Order: sequence, then structure tokens, then C-alpha cells
Amino acid sequence: MNVSSSIQIGRRSAVQLPRPAPMHIVLFGAGHVGHALVTLLGSLPCVVQWVDERDELFPDETPPNVQIEATDTPDVIVDTAPAGAYFLVMTHNHALDFSLAARIMRRRDFTYFGMIGSKTKRVKFERRLLERGVELDRLVEMTCPIGVGGIVDKAPSAIAVAVCAELLQIRSRQMAAQVAIQKLCATV
Repeated sequence: MNVSSSIQIGRRSAVQLPRPAPMHIVLFGAGHVGHALVTLLGSLPCVVQWVDERDELFPDETPPNVQIEATDTPDVIVDTAPAGAYFLVMTHNHALDFSLAARIMRRRDFTYFGMIGSKTKRVKFERRLLERGVELDRLVEMTCPIGVGGIVDKAPSAIAVAVCAELLQIRSRQMAAQVAIQKLCATV
């Protein structure tokens, strides 16, 4: 549900700006990058489902907007995520990454799907996804490697910053599109 807020600009009337619902992020992987990412996501406007098979890797305490999902069937979480979800795949296992990627790509209602990895991993996954019936034009919906460009540092915290920046860019584009639609509807 979108809630609008008013902002007073000088002595003129207020302008209505959309305030989007928090991002629903499904993060697969509780490794070093997952930990660094959860620390940052804890202060952003989002709800995080943090999924991994390895219960022992989760910390004792997490930010209040993070829900831990220790499960032997992480694929099932893909199907139960709400429409508009942001999926981040960064597990310890390439086979699991691919299984999750194939399951996510079956959906047509996600906002973002990003996977940690190299351009080589992307090419291999694209070929395998095509073999499993994913349409060629849909492959652009998979972001791999993830994160804003220009950051070459591979430290978990640097990757986490780059990924959070990318998620915020996507959210900002969505907000701008909503404003444009509102303006268009107001002129009709």
C-alpha cells in the first residue's frame, strides 16, 4: 500500500510524494557476504527473509527487520515470496544457486533477481536456463554479477555496499515511475 506525504515548498501548495512499501528481500546465503549485507539491510526500508540450509551460520541476533529461515528446502521459499520481491542469491553451492535461479525465473512477478558471481558464471547459467525453457528475452531480468558498477573491491562489506546501492537505485526508479504515472493520470 502506498502512503503519500506532503511537503511544503516555499509558500506554495504541498506536493504529494509517494512513499512506497518496504522492499521485501529474500536473501539466500548466510556466508560472509550475507552477513555483511544483513548488517546494512537492517537500516534500510525493507523486510528481509534470510534463508540458508546451515542453521549454525546464522548469528544469535539480527536487526528487527530480518527474519531467519533455516530450511532444508530453500527452493520452496521462492514460491512463497510475495509479488514484487527482491531476490538475492549468494549461497555456498553453485548447484543450489542454479536451482534457485531456475525457480525464480519461472516467476514473472519479482522486482529484482540478483546473483553473486562472475560474468562466466552468468554465461553458464544463461545457457542452462535456456535449455530449461527460460525465454531468451527474460535473461535480462537476472542480474549477475550484482552491485553497482565501478566497485572492484571483493571484500564482503564492499560487495554489500554495492548491492545495497543497486537495490536503492531500483527502488528509486520505481518511485519515479509511480510519480510519472500519477502525473499522467492527473492530466487525463
